[in-house]
Amino acid sequence: MSTSSSSWSRFQKHFVRYSDLGFSIDISRMAFADDLFQQQAAGIARALKDMKDLEAGGIANPDEQRMVGHYWLRNADLAPTAELKKEITETLDATLQFAADVHAGKIVAANGKKFTRVLVVGIGGSALGPQLVADALAPARPLLAIDFFDNTDPDGMDRVVARIGAELATTVTLVISKSGGTKETRNGMLEAEAAYKAQGLDFAKHAVAVTGLGSELDKHAVAQGWMTRFPMWDWVGGRTSVMSAVGTIAAALQGVDVRGFLAGAAAMDAKTRSLPAEQNAAMLLALMWFSAGKGRGAKDMVVLPYKDRLVLFSKYLQQLVMESLGKEHDLNGKVVNQGIAVYGNKGSTDQHAYVQQLRDGVNNFFATFIEVGKSRSGTSMEVDPGFTSGDYLQGFLRGTRKALAESGRESITLHISEVDAFHLGLLVGLFERAVSFYASLVNVNAYHQPGVEAGKKAAGDFLKLLGQVRGALSASGQTAETIAAALGADAEDVFHCLNHLAANGVAKLTLGSSPAHDQYLLA
Repeated sequence: MSTSSSSWSRFQKHFVRYSDLGFSIDISRMAFADDLFQQQAAGIARALKDMKDLEAGGIANPDEQRMVGHYWLRNADLAPTAELKKEITETLDATLQFAADVHAGKIVAANGKKFTRVLVVGIGGSALGPQLVADALAPARPLLAIDFFDNTDPDGMDRVVARIGAELATTVTLVISKSGGTKETRNGMLEAEAAYKAQGLDFAKHAVAVTGLGSELDKHAVAQGWMTRFPMWDWVGGRTSVMSAVGTIAAALQGVDVRGFLAGAAAMDAKTRSLPAEQNAAMLLALMWFSAGKGRGAKDMVVLPYKDRLVLFSKYLQQLVMESLGKEHDLNGKVVNQGIAVYGNKGSTDQHAYVQQLRDGVNNFFATFIEVGKSRSGTSMEVDPGFTSGDYLQGFLRGTRKALAESGRESITLHISEVDAFHLGLLVGLFERAVSFYASLVNVNAYHQPGVEAGKKAAGDFLKLLGQVRGALSASGQTAETIAAALGADAEDVFHCLNHLAANGVAKLTLGSSPAHDQYLLA
């Protein structure tokens, strides 16, 4: 049998199509064992049971004794209680009604004019999800233009405020934080308040909170008389919150089809809840990750969407996959150091960026191509006789895929018929379920993030030391070692504190012959 005939035969065997959803998955270019499904039968059964228990409201996050219910957001009938179903439904309706009232001019800015822009203040999942939706789905001329404070970088926030300019007077600001204590978001809120005040505006009359009931942010919004508040629930993690009020308000304000987005995820949920493993797209993804990485994340996932609208999808998946699966311990407490590294660009930009290494360099990855059937709305011109730009895009996808296969590099190809709200929701739902299935296969908790908390604690320790170092500065020059000895602190940590203070005008630095001889005094 020829190589092409062999490839065709393998393709037919391992190609799964959901024609009613405009979706397919091709795993034929993955080098998995013929008996993989038999080898993993027990793991597959456990993963399906774990998912069933999770959707039924079981405690899926044992560390925090929490349910995990993002699947209920797109199908409230799945919620384990009538009260939860009512709250989900009413919150969705309220977010969409708020957006409709803004569009209609029933809710206006403090100056009586219609809102023209929305500013989202959040970090991690509170920004990544809304950013993905905005970039992929917002109309070319959205009903409200959108900007983000998604980091505690003063320069970055200054640039956003400068871009908004006088339109800040007609900008509604969404402050998103479940606990209300996330420092990056708190800082962004304070920076936003200052920006409004600098233009003589009342921030409270432009502000909306998306937060947990009774949180610090919730109390602050009530005390300051903000426009309104919408709930975040402890059973929705940040990285899976895009279909809660975290994502639905911003999307609706821009004119995105929110219900279509939810429907796409619900449709993928339904397919991958009932189909056997060999036809279950989410389980197939999880099994391919398991096979490629030998069950321990030995290979990275390179996400290559061949569509400009999906350029942020790899960034979105970095949080979803890496925060969910990057774990030191398994559920039995054994040290496993699990995880899958994710990176990506977009086709055909990747052809001129790092495909050279993918084909000829270290074989430490598998690729996930995302193919979009519809090239554009309307007709396309011919850039060469008989060929359009979209034909070239498809050619580069197929060419890159083939070139990788010829070099022994594995790949998965996902196909959606077009990029619209339904199909973006479908992709988000697919990867959410694949993450959950994979976590069960490797026996880790996908719904906690102790490493993130460790980083926050270390940052808090640094800030405490920074305050102490600032207080130790005087009119006389001192070295990092001198101040460290007085504070009983690590000299390198003090050195970095001093250089930060010097860079921002709090301290004066006189360079010495080495870091140990640098002199610092109060500016």
